[in-house]
Amino acid sequence: MKKLFPVVLLILLVAFGFAEKERMRSIPNESFSTGEVLKYKVHYGPITAAEAVIDVSPNIHRINDRACYRATVTGKTNSSFDLFIKIRDTWQSYIDTAAIVPHRSFRNIEEGNYRKRETVDFNHYTNTAFVEKKKKSKPKETGNYKTPDNVQDIVSGFYYLRTINYDKLRPGDKINVQGFFDEENFDMQVVYKGRETVSTKAGDFKAIKLVPKMPRNDMFKGENAITVYLSDDKNKIPLMIEAEMFVGSLKVNLYEYKNLKHKLLLAHR
Repeated sequence: MKKLFPVVLLILLVAFGFAEKERMRSIPNESFSTGEVLKYKVHYGPITAAEAVIDVSPNIHRINDRACYRATVTGKTNSSFDLFIKIRDTWQSYIDTAAIVPHRSFRNIEEGNYRKRETVDFNHYTNTAFVEKKKKSKPKETGNYKTPDNVQDIVSGFYYLRTINYDKLRPGDKINVQGFFDEENFDMQVVYKGRETVSTKAGDFKAIKLVPKMPRNDMFKGENAITVYLSDDKNKIPLMIEAEMFVGSLKVNLYEYKNLKHKLLLAHR
């Protein structure tokens, strides 16, 4: 009889814990939906080096028995820049429509002679990520990794930032994003810098200014090397991204958009 209570307590704790993991968070999203298409010019210094397209599939997909947006980012260098390095990259994420977290992500990287294909399956009930990758001329590799709660991949992280209510933030406030990339977890702090008006190839827009704190690396110059501008409206689409790299400046500039959830308003000068 003395052993009965601990056993019952253990069962209750396990059952309660299991029930907690069965539930996923729910994030209000009034910013994006199916069918959205965003097109960008990528400038390397004064040179228009590449184009990028970010689109959300017109259809809802189901992964892990959950409704998902399928967001795809494609980037390719222009024919003239192909002489220096030919890039044909595709990044894809299946993003839970309620929790705004990825259930599956896919990368197909073709940069010069470098080749990499990778699929990551996220399990948000067990906090794990199963990675399957294949590099050129090398055998396929797999691995299972622990991840934090509500982990993001690179693509879904951008969509998550579009769900934030920036009216509740003051300049200097930080947004924490738990991410998983290249078989590693990372804790990204994104600093809200206030509002500005930015000029893009699609027009002038009021914008929300964000600066993600970058870890020390061999590509970007300092922790404040990247600045992201989101439209200061209900859409919160990425308008422009500026990056200071050791090999020069990079700017990603919106030039076309369609099927937004809300009308995008030009700024009045």
